[in-house]
Amino acid sequence: MEAQRADAPRPAKGRVVMLVDNNVQNDSRVQKAAESAAAAGWDVVLLGLVRSGNGRSWKLGDAEVRLLPLKTPLAKRHAERHRSPLRRPFAYPPGPMSAYRQQWVKAWRADVATRRAALKVAPQAVGGPLFRRVEKFRLLWAGPMSKFLQKWVRFRARQTRQAQQAGRALRGPLDRAFTALWRSAKGRRAWRRLEPVLWDYELTYGKEIDALKPDLIHANDFRMLGVGARAALRARAAGRPVKLVWDAHEYLPGVRPWEDNAHWIPGNTAHESEFAPFADAVVTVSDGLGDLLKERHGLKEQPTVVLNAPDRPVERDPALEDTEPEPDLRALCGIGPDVPLVVYSGSPGPQRGLGEMVEALPKLDGVHMAFVVPAPAAAYIQGLLRRAQELGVGDRLHAVPYVKHWQVVRFLAAADVGCIPIHHWPNHEIALITKFFEYSHARLPLVVSDVKTMSEVTRSTGQGEICRAEDVDDLVRAIKTVLADPEKYRAAYDKPGLLDTWTWEAQAEVLDGLYTRLVARSGKASS
Repeated sequence: MEAQRADAPRPAKGRVVMLVDNNVQNDSRVQKAAESAAAAGWDVVLLGLVRSGNGRSWKLGDAEVRLLPLKTPLAKRHAERHRSPLRRPFAYPPGPMSAYRQQWVKAWRADVATRRAALKVAPQAVGGPLFRRVEKFRLLWAGPMSKFLQKWVRFRARQTRQAQQAGRALRGPLDRAFTALWRSAKGRRAWRRLEPVLWDYELTYGKEIDALKPDLIHANDFRMLGVGARAALRARAAGRPVKLVWDAHEYLPGVRPWEDNAHWIPGNTAHESEFAPFADAVVTVSDGLGDLLKERHGLKEQPTVVLNAPDRPVERDPALEDTEPEPDLRALCGIGPDVPLVVYSGSPGPQRGLGEMVEALPKLDGVHMAFVVPAPAAAYIQGLLRRAQELGVGDRLHAVPYVKHWQVVRFLAAADVGCIPIHHWPNHEIALITKFFEYSHARLPLVVSDVKTMSEVTRSTGQGEICRAEDVDDLVRAIKTVLADPEKYRAAYDKPGLLDTWTWEAQAEVLDGLYTRLVARSGKASS
């Protein structure tokens, strides 16, 4: 057999289909996993979604990305689809009836007014004397009756709106009772009643996965676990030994719910519990989260930890056309090199501590802050900018968009402090989050809140200061302390080997090794 030419493409180790319930573009972990797996010789197709419009596809290194159009008719809750006689007994049925009745009674009122006017100003046009006498009699009761009916219809319309709002909110005693009933009756299968929208994801992704005939499915997070497990079960039933990797980014019982209602956590945790046993391997972001997952789901093996680490920073070669220069963070903020700059980079939200950062700004003379976020125009960010204006520091708070994942470290390095003032939530306590590693590779002194894992690591390395979560004055103290002697904290990064394992390249080797072991077990020949 002739030796393979050095420039010939490597044969694929197997086909990996990765699943994620977002549009891929702002998910650096998923992007890096797909790109690095493809570079390691796997045939990778990454399936994401778009919530409106048509799907599309592109290449991410050697990996293919496909976005599928998601339709969610099953997201409409039971209380939004059916009458709720206990919640609002006088409400109209869901649908067009409320609008129809309101418009109909308005039309009747307009008709009564017109008929009265006609009798007054053009009686001959109304009809004969007998008809006019009957018409006057009818209008004696038609006016008050139509007025009463209009008030009654408005009342029922209000009941309908309130019923719909309560049906969407799902926070009342009836909703908690509904949840308890189905959990008791169905156990892990209760999600079919509590979160039927999960079927919308199945119906969006299922056929696409089946057509790709993967050797391994990598399901990111809890929604995609069920989609991946069902696809793996169908393939195994058809005689194809597909392996399933579940990548758990968060501890689901400890998240702040995306939808604050009585169904969301019970429904999604039930779904996760039903399909976790079908995973051939579990990947997660920290040892602490791995321990929780093993205990909760009775896993036979400890989950494999793949950190949310950034790409190893490399110097950009201007001579290469494909090395796109990153934007200048300070230029985007309109400030010079000597202006103190504190940066927050990542998903925004009240639990992330951005509100405390804004409140701290008036107490930090001359300091500017930059929020690097997916959507600077989003309502939450615009609210923070307005609050800064109210405090008289609007010119010192800046919101700028994400950059590409391989540009992040160099982009953030222009700041003086990396800030992570997150609140005490179970998932915040157990992991080193992505921005921790990005700030570290940017060699930024850190200010982090006293959440367990991150504060312990920061103290042990000496790379930053700790502040009490949700304490504005202590946040101010920590930022001032770091700005007074930033080189003291930067020196921590000179410790040999500290940053070497905090790179995606190291994590990609772990993931590649896991894939190889699983696919080899299934009988697929490795190249």
